[in-house]
Amino acid sequence: MSAGAAGGAHGQWAHGSVEHALREVAPGRYDAYEVLLRAIAEGQVWMLLWQGSPGSPDAQYGNMEVGGHNYVPCATSPEQLAASGWSRAHEQIAGREVAATLYRDRWGLWLDPHAPGGGVGVPWADLRRIAAGLDRLPAGPLAVSEPQVQAPHYYALLTQQAYATPVVRALRRAWVRPALGEPYLAIGLDLYDTGPQAVEAVRAMMQRSIAVAPEGLAVSTVAMADEYDPVAMWMAAYARPFFDRELMSGSPQGTAAPQPPGPPPGYGYPQPGHQYGYPPPPGYPQGPPPGQPQWPGYPPR
Repeated sequence: MSAGAAGGAHGQWAHGSVEHALREVAPGRYDAYEVLLRAIAEGQVWMLLWQGSPGSPDAQYGNMEVGGHNYVPCATSPEQLAASGWSRAHEQIAGREVAATLYRDRWGLWLDPHAPGGGVGVPWADLRRIAAGLDRLPAGPLAVSEPQVQAPHYYALLTQQAYATPVVRALRRAWVRPALGEPYLAIGLDLYDTGPQAVEAVRAMMQRSIAVAPEGLAVSTVAMADEYDPVAMWMAAYARPFFDRELMSGSPQGTAAPQPPGPPPGYGYPQPGHQYGYPPPPGYPQGPPPGQPQWPGYPPR
């Protein structure tokens, strides 16, 4: 894995905050895991370079494989770097910066693999949250299923509005229950165009339709073309469109936006109603119920 440019911003988090937050993580402690993600986002880590020096074109991070998933190891403080016994070069980099670099190639970040218990792996799906903003994306593990909420007037109006908005090719839906926070209805948007005018037209469509949604129902939109969004991936694999312009018209209209990939061979993939995996430290005896699949990007429990 090629190394990115070194960074040095500490943000508002004090030195050692990532190391301290790591100690609190345990199976089921999603609140502690969120604190760890925030510490990474606002702090920095010490990346282990397998070859090259910081900032050099040939610099490459070390790598490791856990449960068939790729991770880049790092230390959470100078003290942990010394404790690791790493004798090659390293680079100090902002957590948000390395997260943005790694998740696009679906690499995770493994914190202090030398520590007792083996440290903790942060999968690429959570690195994406760090890069985009933890408050902007739901906290995993996510339980995604078909919506059970009864909202016939909302769906009818949304379908009507979508038909009147030419940029919309299709709409899908899912019910999302994050590990932390309230559940919500996700509307998957499959668009012919994602330019500013198209985005504004879709925003106005959603605004007009929400007026008849059941009181208290939280609604969020998801771009079906986002190949990294777990909800979009779930809908592409399991949710049939409740609005499909081409099916209604009988002929394609332009070029559809690319769809997220389906479950790749060799990956466990969450079935409807099942939770995605979660990365506690290795060696814990806890695990998912027998037969429950794992979310791609998360190591097995």
